[in-house]
Amino acid sequence: MKISIAQQNYHIGNFEENTEKILGAIELAKKEGADLILFSEMSVCGYPARDFVEFEDFIDKCYESIDTIRKAADTIGVLIGSPARNPGKKGKDLFNAAFFLYEQKIVAEIHKTLLPTYDVFDENRYFEAASSWQVIPFKGKKLAVTICEDIWNLGDNPLYTICPMDELMKQSPDIMLNLSASPFDYTHDEDRKATIKANVLKYKIPLFYCNAVGSQTEIVFDGGSYAFDKDANLCGALPMFTSDLSFYTCNDDGTIQEPIIEPASRVPNKELNPATLVADLNIDQIYKALVLGIKDYFTKMGFTKAILGSSGGIDSAVTLAIATDALGTQNVLAVLMPSEFSTEHSVADAELLSKNLENPYHIVPIKNVYHSFLETLDPIFNGMPFSLAEENIQSRSRGNILMAIANKLGYVLLNTSNKSELATGYGTLYGDMAGGLGVLGDVYKIQVYELAKYINREKEIIPTNIITKAPSAELRPDQKDSDSLPDYSVLDQVLFQYIEKRANPSSIVAMGFSSELVNRTLKMVNTNEYKRNQFCPIIRVSPKAFGVGRRMPIVGKYL
Repeated sequence: MKISIAQQNYHIGNFEENTEKILGAIELAKKEGADLILFSEMSVCGYPARDFVEFEDFIDKCYESIDTIRKAADTIGVLIGSPARNPGKKGKDLFNAAFFLYEQKIVAEIHKTLLPTYDVFDENRYFEAASSWQVIPFKGKKLAVTICEDIWNLGDNPLYTICPMDELMKQSPDIMLNLSASPFDYTHDEDRKATIKANVLKYKIPLFYCNAVGSQTEIVFDGGSYAFDKDANLCGALPMFTSDLSFYTCNDDGTIQEPIIEPASRVPNKELNPATLVADLNIDQIYKALVLGIKDYFTKMGFTKAILGSSGGIDSAVTLAIATDALGTQNVLAVLMPSEFSTEHSVADAELLSKNLENPYHIVPIKNVYHSFLETLDPIFNGMPFSLAEENIQSRSRGNILMAIANKLGYVLLNTSNKSELATGYGTLYGDMAGGLGVLGDVYKIQVYELAKYINREKEIIPTNIITKAPSAELRPDQKDSDSLPDYSVLDQVLFQYIEKRANPSSIVAMGFSSELVNRTLKMVNTNEYKRNQFCPIIRVSPKAFGVGRRMPIVGKYL
């Protein structure tokens, strides 16, 4: 049986474009003589559609697209993903479903069993879980079709009590097919591969896995679809972060005709779950995810040009380099806004960076704006000593200037705050925390440095001085980040344990960190939830990002 995997980038709710992509892949698969083509989870409408699925018209459009695709499924079997109505309505109104189309008919409708309700997922909010399982007879073979999470329980996952493949195996299937929308994080590629291998080893039949690709606001789907033969050898791997179409011939004995890329012995058996933050772990994947995150955010929203504040610091430098890669050098405007506390080399570094990248930039000093604020506020400040208030006035002046230019020219402001700063509240609301999209908000400071090295891997793009100088907000004389925060190499490890690993304070202290450091750090994280709650969407690259996947009370006491 010749099977095609169609790894495509969908746009949530853009039924016309999504259907066009699906039909295009079906036509190519027909020309190549494929018997079956596999698409990803919710391919018809895009994933995650969230509350869109609560609109009857949205579901109507899903069915209209399915009907259009059905007509193209004449000589080829087609597996697509879509919400499906639940006629029984014993629980939710909908299923997360896969539709098997053949001979211009809907041959089968498969429902997802395991509905993840953790991190960025909230599927129990919308869907009813499957309660019956049937293989699909097709061209002399029996197909076991599952949807994403359904292959993540092999009987040992405490989140679930049912293992869909165990039920399907009672009907002796020949091939496993999985439609997936599995988000990227920098530990997930090997994790996913290990899970697929474990399924194949357990059930001893080949598995064809199609994952979505593309970014949907904060969530990035990395593709990385796979074909495994019955012996758990990897025989096909579609590229990460890009759309692609591939073909595999599955033999009657469960082997695959295409050459083995990675023998089972080399495919990981266990998920990659580092105990500590590894700064350079999959840094190339993180970079590509951020580029895709920016590109798709702009393309799918109909935006073309970005603006950001370029301070001569490493965060804005890395953000600018990534943005120009994503959008083109002429589509990213850098604005340098020196104050009386800015050093000359910061301005020179920022200028050199833009010259290296060949992007447009402006220099807009804020000294006069800043002193105008001080003069206006003088009757109230009444000679009080310089404090955080004056620092924040500078930051908010910059935020206002950036937003004014963005409004006037029709640009979108990219935020440059990193995860370490957001975690500890080291940022100014409506100032340097302003923006339409957070590029580095899920990247710790030590990872930002690794991204800078990656950007400079072939030639110097980010000036060396930006990378080597001590980080500073430059809002008061001789200011350094270390005046307010622990050293990033230590801070980031504590933050990683608390945020990604969900370790409690005593456990983190037991790892060798001082109780004073741990308590101080965690208190900063918890008391600054109100700032993050007002922050823009963040491109997610870690196992636990700020935003929709991390829900903490603003008014709460812990520590």
